[in-house]
Amino acid sequence: MKLIKINDQLSISGQLEVSDMEGLLQEGVELIVCNRPDSEVADQPLFADLAAAAAACGIEAISIPFKPGAIEATQVAEMIRLQEGGMRMHAFCRSGSRSFNLYAAAHASRGLPKEEILQQAEKVGIAVTETIDPYYEGVKKSMSNEEQVTSPNTTATPAYDIVIVGAGSGGIAAAASLQKRDRGLRIALIDPAEVHYYQPGWTMVGGGVFDVKSTKRQMQDLIPSNVSWIKQAVSGFHPDENEVEMDDGSRVSYQHLIVAAGLKLDWDAIDGLKQSLGKNGVTSNYSFEHAPYTWDLVNNLKQGKALFTQPPMPIKCAGAPQKALYLSCDHWLRNNVLNSINVDFCNAGGVLFGVSDYVPALQSYIDRYEVNVDYFHNLEAIDSDEKVAYFKVTSGEKEGEQIAKPFDMIHVCPPQRAPDFVANSKLAGDGGWLEVDQFSLRHTRFDNVWGLGDVMNTPNAKTMAAVRKQVPVVAQNIVDTLKGNSLRAGYDGYGSCPLTVEKGKIVLAEFGYGGKIIPTFPSWVIKGTQPTRAAWMLKKDLLPGIYWHAMLKGREWMAGPADLEKLRG
Repeated sequence: MKLIKINDQLSISGQLEVSDMEGLLQEGVELIVCNRPDSEVADQPLFADLAAAAAACGIEAISIPFKPGAIEATQVAEMIRLQEGGMRMHAFCRSGSRSFNLYAAAHASRGLPKEEILQQAEKVGIAVTETIDPYYEGVKKSMSNEEQVTSPNTTATPAYDIVIVGAGSGGIAAAASLQKRDRGLRIALIDPAEVHYYQPGWTMVGGGVFDVKSTKRQMQDLIPSNVSWIKQAVSGFHPDENEVEMDDGSRVSYQHLIVAAGLKLDWDAIDGLKQSLGKNGVTSNYSFEHAPYTWDLVNNLKQGKALFTQPPMPIKCAGAPQKALYLSCDHWLRNNVLNSINVDFCNAGGVLFGVSDYVPALQSYIDRYEVNVDYFHNLEAIDSDEKVAYFKVTSGEKEGEQIAKPFDMIHVCPPQRAPDFVANSKLAGDGGWLEVDQFSLRHTRFDNVWGLGDVMNTPNAKTMAAVRKQVPVVAQNIVDTLKGNSLRAGYDGYGSCPLTVEKGKIVLAEFGYGGKIIPTFPSWVIKGTQPTRAAWMLKKDLLPGIYWHAMLKGREWMAGPADLEKLRG
């Protein structure tokens, strides 16, 4: 059996045998669909025998048989029903061609993008044009003006119920969560990236714990089935016309828009940084390319001066600059070289951590590693050839002074801001961030625009854990809006920062708006204000799997929305 993967939900093949069922089970198949009649050839297994073998493996089986080129409307409708059920399916016929054509007809009859199905057809080498064209004509004729998502004057094509800008953690998870609530939604994800990254893992890469390769996946393997992926960069928004504009000038229209565009790492804001990264002791765990270099520097440094920097807020994962500091110092301490290394933490802010409950535990590690902390020191420039970093003092007796610090190694956290195409749009508020209500995550001026993740102006920690809590809020509120119901899902500002204070222990900071402590686990499991091994195991062993196999699949474990009315008081 040669299995051809079409998307996350469907695979196809030629004729199955009874012996193939165990292999399909290992592939995660929950339902097999037979698209050829019994007795087409003499040695063909009967569907009843295949169904019995499938049942023995816990796999359902259904028969939708037809002769080549003879698909009927009722069969297409049945295929759509099965797809909307969300089960992992495998369809087969004599060669796989009929199965793919039935899938293509179902795709076309729902008005989904023709280009997408033609690209898939070219990839698998199966002709579908004659199959799908009549369905696209039928969809075009059947759509009344009231059914069109776009306005009569729009130049955008195609139209979607929901357009999501950004295929990061928020965008993909939102698409999956929306599909869980309504399989009939027409959803498009806009993002040019070919690769998707698990960014919380980069701190562990810089600490010699994770292999950097484990933190990336191909984007095409993560986009939910039946979600259109538009591989372009966004250049602007036209919220008055319900349109998103791409770099090539084309537009896509929407009924609802989710902006999950992340933030911009402004490497250019520090003079000399961009050209220095990855050489002469200059590194950053905020970069997939350079996180391994962090570990190389840490592992090889035996004496000298190590600098760690933190820019002004907001930044993604405010604890990440400290995580790099603690893991590095722990390694040097374990290898008996820390007493030969002078370590400075240069923080542009005035406190060690923004939520005071966690400061005592963190300060104890600052003391253990004998780290010199310079508050209100903002990195402005790096001369990597001379190995000197220049900081501006922003408060206190030396306010306005420039301080030069030599280094053998420097870990830099770059300044961060909203993406240009958001900051320069009608959707932006103060500072260029997407302007949304902090509880409903709906835009404050455009009722069909929603925010997710780092791009928003909400006063919460910009972490992946925050996104995990935000996604169900946005998904539920959009579905309720489409049904004409009032909003009921709310976001309480939850964010989590697993502060890796040493190899094997983490201070699990979990808090919401106003610094309110919001623990996920009882204190006898994980006491968040203290370093624990349980929190380390959560970060190292559990969270990556939860990210790839739960969050991005629309499984909202322990992430249900809060009551919006109660949050508003």
